[in-house]
Amino acid sequence: MDTLTLIKQAHKGDKASRDKVLTENTALIWSIVRRFLNRGYEGEDLFQIGCIGMLKAIDRFDVNYNVAFSTYAVPLITGEIRRFLRDDGIIKISRSIKENQNKIIAETEKFREINHVEPTIEKLAEICSLSKEDVVTAIESLRNVESIYKEVECSGEGNSVSIVDRLVDQSNHENMVLDRMLIKQLLDTLDENERNIIILRYYKNKTQADIAKEIGITQVQVSRKEKKILNKLKKEINF
Repeated sequence: MDTLTLIKQAHKGDKASRDKVLTENTALIWSIVRRFLNRGYEGEDLFQIGCIGMLKAIDRFDVNYNVAFSTYAVPLITGEIRRFLRDDGIIKISRSIKENQNKIIAETEKFREINHVEPTIEKLAEICSLSKEDVVTAIESLRNVESIYKEVECSGEGNSVSIVDRLVDQSNHENMVLDRMLIKQLLDTLDENERNIIILRYYKNKTQADIAKEIGITQVQVSRKEKKILNKLKKEINF
């Protein structure tokens, strides 16, 4: 049974079809997760977050879209993981979250003592009688990781930009492919002038001064326009 047929069945309430689409796309989820490793979280934890994004993609996908499901799913998976990391673990902790934290800490210690390994999100959800979403929220509030929105200096330009603003990761081919899938959809939300600035800046690696000369405005104007466009794109990324 092909993916579109499975998604149609899932939209009719067929849980088995929904789970099958998720299972068949685990490689895609892991390929995105690998981009966010070394941020203080285990890959398995990020994978569980990516699964939440994939399930949202399955539930929201319109089978009449003229786009591959994987192309539609990438931004939702990426956005889910980014939201998980975004707040540096600093969130308002409600009484229920604190109660969940205490339960998770206690059960984690028991699990370690008996099994000598760390429990996964799925296992914690099972032994704590919580949903995976509740477990993730409780764990997120306990941790402190580097925010992808941390401001960093742009060499030679005298201004700063957040990590997420660097939309194209040049570290390896896989990341570039996934980022371009995401950016292709994001660029469609921009008008022609906005799209031209982003292409020159992040695809052709032009400086703000180079862009200013090319399109006939000042560097200050380019800087302001770029900041405005990136803020617009970040809102799209966060869905």
